[in-house]
Amino acid sequence: MGKIIAIANQKGGVGKTTTSVNLAASLGVLEKKVLLIDADPQANATSGLGVDVDTVNAGTYQVLEHTSSAKDAIVNTQSPNVDIIPAHIDLVAIEIELVDKERREYMLKNAVEEIKNDYDFILIDCAPSLGLITLNSLVAADSVIIPIQCEYFALEGLGKLLNTIKSVQKIHNQELDIEGLLLTMFDSRLRLSNQVVDEVRKHFSSMVFDTIIRRNTRLGEAPSYGESIIAYDATSKGAVNYLNLAQELLKKNS
Repeated sequence: MGKIIAIANQKGGVGKTTTSVNLAASLGVLEKKVLLIDADPQANATSGLGVDVDTVNAGTYQVLEHTSSAKDAIVNTQSPNVDIIPAHIDLVAIEIELVDKERREYMLKNAVEEIKNDYDFILIDCAPSLGLITLNSLVAADSVIIPIQCEYFALEGLGKLLNTIKSVQKIHNQELDIEGLLLTMFDSRLRLSNQVVDEVRKHFSSMVFDTIIRRNTRLGEAPSYGESIIAYDATSKGAVNYLNLAQELLKKNS
């Protein structure tokens, strides 16, 4: 049975999509069958894996609305062993459309039930908010990866996210676990980066992944070519970091 992992943080620009795309590609290269669900209306994970957003007929919006099954919304990508349920800007409307539906928090969970066994891992790239789409992702997930950038406001808002996770555990999904906190955008030359790493490790110790994602130009370039870092430059620091993360995740779940 596939493990469902949401990649979430309501702060923007912390590396959620970069992590979703490149962790999926890294797990695929390590011969795991992966589905990435793009649950962000910006659809960056979709374009980041080379899928043209304008050609999306059925995606996360239709799956949440139940006008398409999850199986029918799956698109193959050029990344080995990686499929995607793409997103489109129309996903913005789902927050309003689901608001008066019964059990609206369970729409994604119910939809992925039929495909859960077809994959080793299902990753969900969450939007930078704590709205209904992210709530659906947390209710559907077995665990959460929280990317934290090694910058000044790193821990700001983390308490709010942890409280949201606690209330999801309490009300909707007792099984929800924190897979780990992932330090991203690390620059060893900056004293601040090192301080953030020390601070996060001091407060959250065993919850923090050993792997740190370093700031890397190639990581920033890859999405503009519609490729993961593994396809774009497998020898770059970014590719090595994400392969290490994938191996750490597999070890944790072995």
